[in-house]
Amino acid sequence: MTQGTTHPAVSDGATPCWHALPADVVLLRLDTHAALGLSQPDVTRRLARHGPNRLPAAERDRWWTRLGRQLHNVLIYIMLAAAGITATLGQWVDTAVLLLVVLVNTIIGFIQEQKAEQALEAIRNLLSPHAAALRDGERLDILADNIVPGDIVLLASGDKVPADLRMIGGKGVRVNEALLTGESTVVDKSVEPVPADAAIADRRSMLYAGTLVAAGQVVGVAVATGQQTELGRIGTLLEQVRSVTTPLLRQIEGFGRWLALIIVLMSAATFAIGVMWRGHPPSEMFMMVVALAASAIPEGLPAIMAITLALGVRRMAARHAIVRHLPAVEALGSVTVICSDKTGTLTRNEMTVQRLVTPDAIYAVSGIGYAPDGGLHRDGQPVPPDNAIREAARAALLCNDAQLHLKDDTWDMQGDPTEGALLALAMKSGLDPALEHAEWPRVDVIPFESDHRFMATLNHDHSGQARILVKGAPERILEMCADGSGLERWRQAASECAALGLRVLALAERIVPVQQRELSFADMQGGFRMLALAGMLDPPREEAIAAVAHCQSAGIRVKMITGDHPDTARAVAAQLRIGNGERALTGADIEALDDAALERLVPEVDVYARASPEHKLRLVRALQKHGEIVAMTGDGVNDAPALKRADVGVAMGNKGTEAAKEAADVVLADDNFATIANAVRAGRGIYDNIQKFVIFMLPTNGGEGLVVVAAILFELLLPMTAAQVLWINLVTSATLGLALAFEPPEGDVMRRPPRPPGQPLLSWFFLWRLIMVSVLMAGGALGLFLWEIERGATLETARTMAVSAIVSAEMFYLIASRHLHQSVLTFEGLFGNRQVWIAIAACGLLQLAYVHTEPMQRFFQTAALSPDEWVRVLAVGLLPALCVELEKIARRVTGIGQPAVMPA
Repeated sequence: MTQGTTHPAVSDGATPCWHALPADVVLLRLDTHAALGLSQPDVTRRLARHGPNRLPAAERDRWWTRLGRQLHNVLIYIMLAAAGITATLGQWVDTAVLLLVVLVNTIIGFIQEQKAEQALEAIRNLLSPHAAALRDGERLDILADNIVPGDIVLLASGDKVPADLRMIGGKGVRVNEALLTGESTVVDKSVEPVPADAAIADRRSMLYAGTLVAAGQVVGVAVATGQQTELGRIGTLLEQVRSVTTPLLRQIEGFGRWLALIIVLMSAATFAIGVMWRGHPPSEMFMMVVALAASAIPEGLPAIMAITLALGVRRMAARHAIVRHLPAVEALGSVTVICSDKTGTLTRNEMTVQRLVTPDAIYAVSGIGYAPDGGLHRDGQPVPPDNAIREAARAALLCNDAQLHLKDDTWDMQGDPTEGALLALAMKSGLDPALEHAEWPRVDVIPFESDHRFMATLNHDHSGQARILVKGAPERILEMCADGSGLERWRQAASECAALGLRVLALAERIVPVQQRELSFADMQGGFRMLALAGMLDPPREEAIAAVAHCQSAGIRVKMITGDHPDTARAVAAQLRIGNGERALTGADIEALDDAALERLVPEVDVYARASPEHKLRLVRALQKHGEIVAMTGDGVNDAPALKRADVGVAMGNKGTEAAKEAADVVLADDNFATIANAVRAGRGIYDNIQKFVIFMLPTNGGEGLVVVAAILFELLLPMTAAQVLWINLVTSATLGLALAFEPPEGDVMRRPPRPPGQPLLSWFFLWRLIMVSVLMAGGALGLFLWEIERGATLETARTMAVSAIVSAEMFYLIASRHLHQSVLTFEGLFGNRQVWIAIAACGLLQLAYVHTEPMQRFFQTAALSPDEWVRVLAVGLLPALCVELEKIARRVTGIGQPAVMPA
């Protein structure tokens, strides 16, 4: 083969299925040599053609462009307009508060966008900095950046794979591919090609950039570098994925536009009517219209959102959910579908033997994880270990390199997860590892390798006995056993275990002369006696089973997306009660479907196996096309694009990669699905609190405006001045509304179905309440004002009573707003949130100062009120809250406007 020539397959842009080609064909296609590698001139040419073996940095906008994007928001525009108006009126405190809220929101958005960009940076940093390669027949330690397609790369246990490699040689190679597949078990690698349509997790002939060699020595040829690697392809996907905004932000944006339009139209109409029809001075009407507009603008909404979400962050952090993006707190409460990874999230990430088949019986094994708690059961009854069980358990313990240690009441496993499971089985069978190793010391060993698919040990006791113990793939071990061992029955038992989704290992032994001190493959050709089959599984977390049921009772569909085998996925899903336990869609199935067909299918299927990054991303998009609000969990780099695309991305804190964490909105500190269910509850409560604030704020603002508009329309004395309108807005917004941010979730919050994604922030029912309370507040204040004027009160006294009536009505209505649908006339309803009473006390003191202190009287033109006048004020103020409580009773009786509740 001539070095330096260019093979068409290298330069024509085609991407062969390298995993499906024989190793010699791969070398031929890449025009390289297994023993010599590439020449330096050829490396130079290929480096110029393919570029460095690193992921390119994405172009970033200038900081001022990113900062400007944070200001492009209707609510921000409204707050800036309100700040301009209050500045015009000389209300500098209001102006300062509004500008401070704008500044804080802008800074938070700017920081969050910067953090999101770090997800790509985290992926770029996953490539290995150095590698060993053959160049001109010499082994060189080179920068991984300089690896090119065709380089012969040499790796050993513990090395990070620097590029996508086609394995052309090696021994005992096992690779941890959790970075790409999400599965923590190591994968055996071999030189033999695999089918072209094999999923990434099944491409045993390939090693992918960023993964870790767990055992063995590798000789591989680089087939893809830089952005062409699987890791680079995920980075490209992540760049192309656009994050979606949360339902609340979309609703607030629409609500802000709608409200801004109404405020502008009403202000213009009021000014026109007052000046052109009723003959009020333009200057007076301008100040009144500005005051009304300022009072109608929901400047407290961004503040209440920030405080409510911040409180939610604190509550969720106490429950092991770390929120990286504030709006995600609320978005969790609106999810309709949770797409969850399997390993470590729904399961314990601890392999456990669940079935033991001996020559005479089949046993169920209780206990989960590596803790040796539990035992063997037959027909539901515990059984003591008999001789057959002890022989199998001894083989599982001695033909084993794993170790179990008790640390701080937790069993810590070191070694291969399947061997850890066998070790726990032996201890459940009553064996002591230290005593067994002392009684049967190991003399020699044949380590496990993917080529021969077994591990064997030679063990001697102290009384002249010697045994070869072997464990491995059932079909391989059965080849070693004598024909009279009932091989067909063992094959049937192995098939039954596999059908249950269990990973099956066979255990066998052969007695040998005590003089034998070495093991060779010739010793493994026959004469073994089958001891047992061990069927194992990574069991579901008990709390995850309950959490899945909790989510389903809340109307949330749970879907499991895993890189594991379909049989295993179905078995785990059945235990978790996800789906019907029968159907699992594989990555190959998804590949065969176009987007339209996939969109039709996703509502019906809840279990997905052998899923690649593109498959997960397509599933999220297909669900969103159905209008679903999707939460996606993940831990590997392969999950990052789907995490970014999902409405809420949830990364694992313990085993998650930095790329996954940076792309996610929420990080689970305990990697536990149950934490997501707790976060959903908190999120639903947060949305309720924001909705309560809007329902509290709009009628109170509307009541103020209606008083003045009615007076202008009916040519009455104005019941309050522009300054007094602003006072009501200031004292109530600064004190009352914020108390609703501290409301705990209501008791039925997880028995309601998810709110429809397209449901507006204000339903028709809430619109009715808005109008009812606004009219009651305005009618009560205006009626009281006119009555007091009729009785001979001064204009200052009547206006003071009208303002005080509206403020007191807002205080009483605050209590009624604690529950949207349930009555507050209970002990919990009245006293369940002490912040409400603190807010009412603060507002009351400010209003007393407004009425009775001389500086306030001079500034706002108010007058002191007598006790009788205060009684009338409080009676009028109580009316809206009482009517709201009567409305709640009527709706409970008739069922009109009541929220749906899932059946228990």
